Amino acid sequence: MRAVFVVGRAIFGGYFAWSGLNHFLEEKQLSQYAAAKGVAAPDVAVTGSGALLLAGGLSVMTGIKPRQGLAAIVAFLIPVSMQMHRFWDVDDPQQRMSEMINFTKNMALVGAALMMMQIDEPWRREGEEMYVRVGGRDLRGLPA
Repeated sequence: MRAVFVVGRAIFGGYFAWSGLNHFLEEKQLSQYAAAKGVAAPDVAVTGSGALLLAGGLSVMTGIKPRQGLAAIVAFLIPVSMQMHRFWDVDDPQQRMSEMINFTKNMALVGAALMMMQIDEPWRREGEEMYVRVGGRDLRGLPA
């Protein structure tokens, strides 16, 4: 069961870490999109939200200060969803559905993050050597 937890953390945290990194790699394009959505100081918002996502994702993946990392993810998801995915303001049915899907997906991720905040820390037990076996190989480099 522990290996499943590690894999789940890698997937969940990796999703946010990659998204945060993408905020830095695609900063110009994302800033233009944020400006089009009415975000004040879009360059600062994209950089700041990228930092929240990257820090939160890495925290979940490594298990280092996971509650703070999950709080960073929630701190990103709620305001961004309210500003960027305002489906209730969209007239075009297709665009409205797209925004609603993104909004509800983000709210589901908020729920998952809030649930993970209830997991006792530390996520790695004292003295526990946790690693994942894939194809008979020890992947001891993966955080537990």
